[in-house]
Amino acid sequence: MLGAIGLDDTQEAVYRALVRLGGADPAGLAQRLGVGETAAATALGGLEERGLASRPHAGAVRWVPAPPGVALGALLTRRRQVLDGVGRTAALLADAYRSEAAEPAVHDLVEVVTGASAVAHRFLQLQMGAVEELCVLVTGAPVAVAPTENPVEDAAVARGVSYRVVLEREALALPGQLTELTLGLGRRQEVRLTEKVPTKLVVADRALAMVALGGHGPEPSALVIHASGVLDLLMNVFERVWRGALPVQLDPGGELVEGEPAGPDATDLRILALLLLGMTDASIGKQLGLGLRTVKRRVKGLMCLADATTRIQLGWRAYELGWIAGPPSGA
Repeated sequence: MLGAIGLDDTQEAVYRALVRLGGADPAGLAQRLGVGETAAATALGGLEERGLASRPHAGAVRWVPAPPGVALGALLTRRRQVLDGVGRTAALLADAYRSEAAEPAVHDLVEVVTGASAVAHRFLQLQMGAVEELCVLVTGAPVAVAPTENPVEDAAVARGVSYRVVLEREALALPGQLTELTLGLGRRQEVRLTEKVPTKLVVADRALAMVALGGHGPEPSALVIHASGVLDLLMNVFERVWRGALPVQLDPGGELVEGEPAGPDATDLRILALLLLGMTDASIGKQLGLGLRTVKRRVKGLMCLADATTRIQLGWRAYELGWIAGPPSGA
């Protein structure tokens, strides 16, 4: 526990013993803690440097603890100051990164990753860095990451990242894929099936994508694409595949059940209704308790679902598809 303020295990054990005993010599501490006397003496020296232990006078054998409330409080304050400094540095670096990334050079928009290990590493990185959503297309032949080799997925879901996954039907035959699919559905991930997906693809927060490169070379390779028109194109590809795929769910008995192509859910329809009333995305988010990025993502999803290229066109398409009771106001 006290490792957070810089103590190692032996120093923490020695300090705790001193506090309980009110004082002790190295030999007594060594015997009590089951460590060597030299190790106990070294730990006491480290505690002295941190102001946690001292000898009443020069040459004294017995050591006494400093009052925990005072001594540990001082160390905590010092550690907080260090962490505050790290936080300020991180903020400055983030600002510098955003400034540099605001107008990236063309060659910085695309990164070529070669080799199974490198591709797998970048795939895991995309998941670890995601904040809101991951969109994934899975083909029937694994390139670098098997279905069971995704140790960061649980952590991503736990911090609130949503997954939308489209599986090529052939991928269900991969070893471990059915188990992984069942686990994903149990985590409330959205999963759909289709006969064929055009490529392996993962998009994180609509800001970073990785797409597999074809070919039959000795090593798999992929492109990592930063926010750009190419990434927008890949996201549109995903949305079109997603729209045409069949939802998959678990029935009460734990069996996989395929449904009909999904339309907008209740939240989508509420957003659409408010959008047609002329409300801004920010106002809609505030009224529904949703983040601005979530509202924008859902509106974009509605546009893809309705095959609309503008929000005005979305209103007409929503009426034609029966999502709203009447034509958009002002028609």
